[in-house]
Amino acid sequence: MDPHASAAPAGAPAAAPAVVPPAAAPIAPGVRPAVTELRLSAFKSHRGAVLPLAPLTLFAGASGSGKSSALQAYEALARLAAGRGLVHAFPDPGGCVPEWAKPDRQGRRGFRIGCTVRGPAGEVRLDLAVQAEPDLRIVGERLTCDGDVVLATALREPRRRTVEAAWHTSGADRVTRAALPDDRLGTPLLPLHVAGRTAAQLRVLAAAEQVVMALRSAFACDPRPERMRAPVPAGSGRLRRGCDNLAEVLHRTRSECARRHARLTAAARAGCAGDVADVRVEQAPDGAVRALLGRGATAVPTPVGRLGEGELRYLALALVLLTGPGVLAVDQVAEVPDAYQSLTVVADGFDRCLHPSQTRELALLAVEMCARGHIRLVGAVSDASWARSVAGVSVVDLVR
Repeated sequence: MDPHASAAPAGAPAAAPAVVPPAAAPIAPGVRPAVTELRLSAFKSHRGAVLPLAPLTLFAGASGSGKSSALQAYEALARLAAGRGLVHAFPDPGGCVPEWAKPDRQGRRGFRIGCTVRGPAGEVRLDLAVQAEPDLRIVGERLTCDGDVVLATALREPRRRTVEAAWHTSGADRVTRAALPDDRLGTPLLPLHVAGRTAAQLRVLAAAEQVVMALRSAFACDPRPERMRAPVPAGSGRLRRGCDNLAEVLHRTRSECARRHARLTAAARAGCAGDVADVRVEQAPDGAVRALLGRGATAVPTPVGRLGEGELRYLALALVLLTGPGVLAVDQVAEVPDAYQSLTVVADGFDRCLHPSQTRELALLAVEMCARGHIRLVGAVSDASWARSVAGVSVVDLVR
């Protein structure tokens, strides 16, 4: 299965990258790499879908239009870019294969996804073909920088658990080949194989680094109100996907950044019922902490455990938008300064359990934070009618 074909012969060699010139000067110093396009060539219900991604993008459409599956594809690419294996990225690979996909002569079926990342190295495209049946493996990967293929892999010998990779290096041979594992994305492995001595090698590494930086700093967030009501042990942990340790993180952030905590209080005041004066944390003798909404000097504070599901989800999503990688459970590129990275929040059901006014308040907060450049948001909503009049929100309509 080649990324650009329905199926390739099992013994097909890797396509050698074209001989390309050295990379041009960076677009601009300090530009953060960003995923600007998600491609679902053949994934679940999607066929030939090209989804543009702005700093704040909301997928909209009826149930069954593929909003959640688009976000799942993005999250899978992020996990692969972080070095995770296929099994972790695709827990149900058979469910990713489109119903209309027919097996080839060897009985193989799979799916194809990809993305475009823009940044200092230019426009870099990553395309991936995955075989789901009869066994899970990568059968084709292609990395393209400004139209030039700088990395290509293909399944050459089906009996071996490797793919043949080829990249341009200049010099006498011009193309270097190596075997890479078929259960890992090859792009993040390139620094282990490319020396970086020639201009062409440096271009390969720059393209790979740009894709890895843009993809791996993703935080998939789906607050679970039923897990957020009980007190939790105090600590310095990072906010988890379900936000069940909300009180623990509030206990930490309240003292670390007064400005952002004040902004969180303002958001809570706009989206929660009653007169909210503060968001605070109370610690019990056993060390457990619980979050409270202060109701003014004379009113009794309200434990967040008493809030409705919509209020809890609203509060958790506001905290996510106002914090950063040091607070959220994400895996950034440690050797790259924060100023050159951005965090992408992936939020399925962004408006679940929320009143339209709460969803709008969250969107306005997201627009404010995304405008600063260090955070991006891609989410799914059941109704985007309110969003079309909000400056800074890009709506992508999906159809069944």
